[in-house]
Amino acid sequence: MALILNIDTALDTSCISLTEGGRDLLSAFNDRQKDHAAWIQVAIRNLMKETGLAMEKLDAVGVNIGPGSYTGVRIGLSAAKGICYALSIPLITETSLRLLAFSAIKYLETSSFRPLLNKILICPMIDARRMEVFTSIYDSNLKELMEAQACILSTNSFEELLKRQKILFLGNGSIKFQSVCRNPEAMFEKIPLNPAALSALTYENFIGNNFADLTYTNPLYLKEFFTK
Repeated sequence: MALILNIDTALDTSCISLTEGGRDLLSAFNDRQKDHAAWIQVAIRNLMKETGLAMEKLDAVGVNIGPGSYTGVRIGLSAAKGICYALSIPLITETSLRLLAFSAIKYLETSSFRPLLNKILICPMIDARRMEVFTSIYDSNLKELMEAQACILSTNSFEELLKRQKILFLGNGSIKFQSVCRNPEAMFEKIPLNPAALSALTYENFIGNNFADLTYTNPLYLKEFFTK
């Protein structure tokens, strides 16, 4: 059964987990965003030590490549690539937006909204400062219907889609849209990122031999980083 190390440092809270056959063996979290760089390598070493498994036993490394914190995304991807190069094992990538959409689907499956699951679209939003968000749209089968992009929100955002179908907006960026959106077909729900989302999706990718190019895979920033 596949032994996969999963790394997510893209958002406010970083997480690493070790999974076998898609089942979590052990996880570690860090909620101090500025400490991600100092935390990650020590956390990985401690995680492997606690499970009693050697790094050489890993079959792959999964990582969230963003969007999110520019620094956080780079930290996670660099750590994942380094391990993959050293052990000659495959790299598996997922995105923050897809992880949020997966979390929403799992939440809806066990909530009072379950009857609506196949009737709505899911729109995760990550705060990109001011009135801008990183966003995408998925259906209930996690099929991407709108490519991930940076979007400046306005009262009329997503108006054409909302004429045809209800959309569930979630994520820390959706708070800004909720403040200006007046469309009754827009739904807003505070749904946290499911800690098991990355491990579940990376295992699916492993089974499907859906691996990333170790040399050319880059962070998913969605917009340029400016220092001024």
